[in-house]
Amino acid sequence: MSLNFELEAEPRELQGKGASRRLRREGKLPAIVYGAGKEPLSITLDHNTIWLSQAYEAFYSHILTVKLPGKKAERVILRDIQRHPIKPLILHMDLQRVVENEALRVHVPLHFLNEEICVGVKTGGGMISHQAVEVEVECLPKDLPEYIEVDVAELNVGDSLHLSQIILPAGVSIVALQQGEDHDLPVVSVLKTRGAAGADDEAADEAEGGEQATPEE
Repeated sequence: MSLNFELEAEPRELQGKGASRRLRREGKLPAIVYGAGKEPLSITLDHNTIWLSQAYEAFYSHILTVKLPGKKAERVILRDIQRHPIKPLILHMDLQRVVENEALRVHVPLHFLNEEICVGVKTGGGMISHQAVEVEVECLPKDLPEYIEVDVAELNVGDSLHLSQIILPAGVSIVALQQGEDHDLPVVSVLKTRGAAGADDEAADEAEGGEQATPEE
């Protein structure tokens, strides 16, 4: 499901920790919009709206729209979100402007498909192990995916699926792979569990049992 995040904002004139604390007491969230060769813009957002929005996975990898009274809407991506260490409270957000013809780098979540029918799990008694749950991609804003699907149906016990084996949407590349083959890391594997005996182990057990059952001459 595709989600559209439109954030109603107001310009923020007062700066500093004291002003930010007063805004938070009023249910407002201090934030800054920067990038695209323009001056940084200090804004406030409604805290509860952002709190509900950040529960969606897509909020972190989606292009957001910031609307200010009397100004053209800004298209941005979330670059940083600061939370209170104890309280259910967001303290500050950094938003970077999006330029349509400039590639951007964003961490996108991985969605693993067919884990329940994975060969190594269903018939081999193995266990799925995730080495990564997201991947940094580079693409134009129009090509930015909300998530990337990884199909593990054909993985057997002992198999791993690497970054280079991920099927990517058109116009999207993985940043790590631009750094060479040494960065082609596994993202998911099927591990052998202690209680799962493979075919070779079973054959060895049978052979060993047969030898023990043969009487000595």
